[in-house]
Amino acid sequence: MGRAVVIGACGQIGSPAVQALARDGWEVTAVSRGGGRAEDWPGEVRTRRLDREDDAALGSLIGEGCDLVVDLVAYGARHARQLTGLAGRIGSAVVVSSVSVYEDGEGRGFDTMGEPGGLPRYPVPIGEDQVTVPPGDASYSTGKVALERELLAAADRLPVTVLRPGAIHGPYSPLPRELYFVKRNLDGRRRRVLAFRGESLFHTSAARNIAELIRLAAALPGSRVLNACDPLPPTVADIGAAVDAVMGVETETVLLDGPAQASVGSSPWSVELPVVCDMSAAERELGYRPVVSYRDSLPETVAWLTRRLSERDWREAFPSLARIYPDLFDYAAEDAWFAAGRA
Repeated sequence: MGRAVVIGACGQIGSPAVQALARDGWEVTAVSRGGGRAEDWPGEVRTRRLDREDDAALGSLIGEGCDLVVDLVAYGARHARQLTGLAGRIGSAVVVSSVSVYEDGEGRGFDTMGEPGGLPRYPVPIGEDQVTVPPGDASYSTGKVALERELLAAADRLPVTVLRPGAIHGPYSPLPRELYFVKRNLDGRRRRVLAFRGESLFHTSAARNIAELIRLAAALPGSRVLNACDPLPPTVADIGAAVDAVMGVETETVLLDGPAQASVGSSPWSVELPVVCDMSAAERELGYRPVVSYRDSLPETVAWLTRRLSERDWREAFPSLARIYPDLFDYAAEDAWFAAGRA
């Protein structure tokens, strides 16, 4: 299949992506800041250290050329220009973006969700032709759009498949939403409260399914944008029940008709309106079929989270999650809510 360079190889998506490409016969160089390797990678996978911000180091790594670059950490116009500047030495690329780039057509998107009247009303499902937020450096979403625009503008020089995953799940996640249910179970919390009747839908993306899309796109180079999600997404109540089943516990779920009451009822999936993506383009263009369902992927995620929580406090283990959701485990507020007879 040729030589493939995977940037961000030791991350959540990178580990299964390296494995999938190696199985397909690619000569893989797995690149990360630390230069490490996963235990399940084939022995022939090479590893290299790389500072993603070092243009000269990236150019040296590509050398006289490679057939494929998979970039899992690219962000913003600058990283796009790094890649397009090497277009003559790269056969094709697969770059990961995000569904957070989508806008609802009325100026509302992920960045406005916390504002009055800012809740986006996306079509169900969201197709890849849905309008996006403007490119720029104001937020994560605008930076990803800037990345996409720069890459796609160079389609005549560098074929690039841009993948837009949703709520990514699987081991090694810096933002493991499943922690919300796993830690509560480990802490012996046998009642939970879920906003919006537990019906929130935020399309999930298994790291292994994203890796499958990377593998398929690598074999069929082209310039395209594709959603990168699981089959039909589970509701937040379904996710809680699935985690309970893996952990062998029973939990009473109290459902709120509306939004969370302060921290009570809030979860990392708590959206009032659905965020569901159309996967027909990936099926049509690449022959994509998911390799794992949400429920089937859970045991390894739960096992990994349980190990991490046994080693350190959750805030230390997952600082990004703690920063975004500081009140994720506000048990005192929840106990007071139950004591006031609000359930």
